[in-house]
Amino acid sequence: MNRSMNRAMNSAMINDYIAQALSHARYEVIEDEEPYYGEVPGLAGVYATGRSLEECRENLKHVIEGWILARREHNLDVPSICPATDGNGLHGGGVDQK
Repeated sequence: MNRSMNRAMNSAMINDYIAQALSHARYEVIEDEEPYYGEVPGLAGVYATGRSLEECRENLKHVIEGWILARREHNLDVPSICPATDGNGLHGGGVDQK
């Protein structure tokens, strides 16, 4: 497989992972300049804020992507996110480490 195909597959896997993670996101309104707060339970440190729900969701997408890339760079597991949840929808073995 050539390098550009591999990159495209990795990008597609990351986009799929982000979509799955966002399906488990929880949002709330807080007292802040950016009152919309979102997090993905089970993904430590993954949260974002925004002036609107849409902005918060977009910011959360970027945080999830950065979280995945940082974990891969440090050879840490990225847990898979399953539609059928066990409370947080996360299981070991998500995004390929290569």
